[in-house]
Amino acid sequence: MCDIQDTHAKDSLGVKAIPVTEAVGTVLAHDITEIRPGEFKGRAFKKGHVVRQEDVCHLQRLGKEHLFVLHMDDDEMHEDDAAFALARALMGHGVSMQGEPREGKINIVADRDGLLRINKEALLRFNMLGEVMCATLHNNTVVKKDQIVGGTRAIPLVVKKKIVEEAVRIAEGSRGQGVKGSSEKTNHSLESSNPRTLESSQGGVIEVKELRKPRVGVIITGNEVYYGRIADAFAPIITNKVKELDGEIIGLYYAPDDELYIEARLKELINAGADLLITTGGMSVDPDDVTRFAIRNLGAEDITYGSAALPGAMFLVAYLYRMQDTGCNPPLSPLSKGGIKEGYHESCIMHRESFAIPVLGIPACGMYHKTTVLDLILPRVLAGETIGRRELAELGHGGLCLNCKECRYPVCPFGK
Repeated sequence: MCDIQDTHAKDSLGVKAIPVTEAVGTVLAHDITEIRPGEFKGRAFKKGHVVRQEDVCHLQRLGKEHLFVLHMDDDEMHEDDAAFALARALMGHGVSMQGEPREGKINIVADRDGLLRINKEALLRFNMLGEVMCATLHNNTVVKKDQIVGGTRAIPLVVKKKIVEEAVRIAEGSRGQGVKGSSEKTNHSLESSNPRTLESSQGGVIEVKELRKPRVGVIITGNEVYYGRIADAFAPIITNKVKELDGEIIGLYYAPDDELYIEARLKELINAGADLLITTGGMSVDPDDVTRFAIRNLGAEDITYGSAALPGAMFLVAYLYRMQDTGCNPPLSPLSKGGIKEGYHESCIMHRESFAIPVLGIPACGMYHKTTVLDLILPRVLAGETIGRRELAELGHGGLCLNCKECRYPVCPFGK
C-alpha cells in the first residue's frame, strides 16, 4: 500500500522540491527515467506531466520520495491544455488536430485536398502576444489530405490563462462569428468547453478550401498555329495543368486572330457546359492580338488586364455572368400547359440565380515557362475566390520567377 497524504503543495510559481505524496496535481519540471535491468531503460514520466494519484506508487517504486515540480495558480494553465485551446481557435473548415500535443505543441493537418488559406493579419496579431505562437505554410498553397499545414504551442511550460484567452479571441474573431450553431457572441472563457472536442466554425486563421472540379473550355489563338505555320505547344501544357487539379477539358478549339471567330468559339464552349474558359495567346499590344477584345465583346465583366508577376504580366481575368434555374420544390408529374416547364407542377415557382464563368487569358509566356501566373491564380479561382486588380497587384512581392534550371515549384519563393 502507498501512504498518500491528503495535503497540497504551497501555491507558488516556480520549480521546487516537494514530497511525492503531496505532488498530485502538480507539474513535473523534468523527465524521470525508469530502469528495469534486462527489460527497459527509458523515460517513465516526461517533463510537463501532471502528476496523478495513481502515479504516486509508481514514483515511489522508482525511489522518488521528492520531486521537482511546477505548481500552477488558478490563473495559469499547462502547455498541453493551452495547445488544444489555441489549435481549436485557429482551425477553420478543412483542417483538424493531429493527435495529442507533444511538449506543448500540436500540429494542424489538412482534412482534404484543397487550397490552404491563412488569415495573415490575424496570425500576426496572434503571434504578437509573445507567449503563444503559430507557424503555417504559405497562404494559397495547394495541399493534400493529412499534410501538416500549421503548428501551434504555448512557449512557456505554464502560461497565463489571460494570454491564451486573448489568443483565442484573436483567432476566433477572424471567423466573423462565434461557435458553430450559435448566434450569440463568442465566449472566450477557457473553462466553458473541452478544447479537444469543440467544433470549429467557418473561416478561421487556418482553413483548407475545397477545389471544385472544373469543366474547362480552351481556345488556342494565333494565325501562326491556326494555319499550321508552327506546331502548337499550348494544348498539352494547359491540359496537364487542368488534369493536375482534377479538372476536365470538355472542348478545345484553335482560332485565328479574328475577334468574331474567337467569340463564336467561346459561345460554343459555354453552350457545351464549360464553367471555366481559358484562352491562350493574343494578349499583347500587337495589332493582331485581339483575344481580349473578343472576351469583352462576349459580355465579360470585371475585366482585369495585367498582373504583377513574371512570367505572366499580360495575364487577363474576367467573368461572364449567367443565370441558371435552381429547380422547383418539388418537381412532380410531367405537365405541359399554360407555359409551365415540362416536368414540373403548375404551382411550382422556378428559382433563378446568377453564377459566374471565369475567363483566364494566358499570354505566350505560358508556352516557354513551366510555371507562370496561371499556376498561382488557377487554384484560387477553383477555390471560389474572385480575382481582381488587388489580387493581381499583390503578386508583385514574390512574383518574380527565378527561372531555375530545374523547376521545383511550388517548393520555391515564386508567388509566396
